[in-house]
Amino acid sequence: MKAKILNVMQIIFLTVAAVIVFFPIYIAIINSLKTDGEMARSILALPEVIQFNNYVVSFQKLDFLRTTFNTLFISVLSVIGIIITSSMAGYKIARSKLKLAGFFQVLFIASMLIPFHSIMISLTRTAMFFNAKGTLLGTVAIYIGLGVNLAIFLYVGFMGTIPYDLEEAAIIDGCGPFKVYLYVIFPLLKPITATIAILDALWIWNDFLLPLLMITDAKNYTLILSANKFFGKYEADWTNVLAGLLMTSAPLIVFYLFFQKHIVKGIVSGAVKG
Repeated sequence: MKAKILNVMQIIFLTVAAVIVFFPIYIAIINSLKTDGEMARSILALPEVIQFNNYVVSFQKLDFLRTTFNTLFISVLSVIGIIITSSMAGYKIARSKLKLAGFFQVLFIASMLIPFHSIMISLTRTAMFFNAKGTLLGTVAIYIGLGVNLAIFLYVGFMGTIPYDLEEAAIIDGCGPFKVYLYVIFPLLKPITATIAILDALWIWNDFLLPLLMITDAKNYTLILSANKFFGKYEADWTNVLAGLLMTSAPLIVFYLFFQKHIVKGIVSGAVKG
């Protein structure tokens, strides 16, 4: 009897949680299909006449194809850079017997506690010094620098699940340190690599502040940065704003739903066994 009551309570709790999570999405979808007048009258009512033109206007105003390419360019290169650098560093830290390796691990973990707002001015000034401000590659470089600390922490934890015997066998067969990493270690890091790729892709795709600080030319705008065009000084075109935001979120939602199982799998493996 207690088990049945517990199951019912769990179902009720999950239902309420699902409603809370999906209610804002429902509001965004129905209001993106309304006129401004309909939305002003009631944000909860269904649209009287579906306005697909809002999506056409948003597509044009966002310069959707160009800004999607810019966002993909930044996201893909940043994620690849984070994975390559942090997996190498994590492997070296996890396998090194020097005390200095532990110091670097603590240093990387401690850097996660520094809020971005406290260093953003220094970052932009540094980018200006290297003529990287306003460029997509300069933005990529900063994302890599900001993303490696968490990735290294996860890689070091996950390395504890990989037996050292595999590396010894590869060394006996004549593999050097880089070949051991490339052909033996890195393929075994697939679960945590997928986790890091998903988490960083979600972060970079949805980020607004760093592109706002770094990108000055409209032709290099990301999707989220371009969505800011809908907000004027005295007004906001909310129906088009919602349509635009749904369009910018759709590719990432599909990506997340397809790979979501790797997030829990990778984090649990690294945290519990590391």
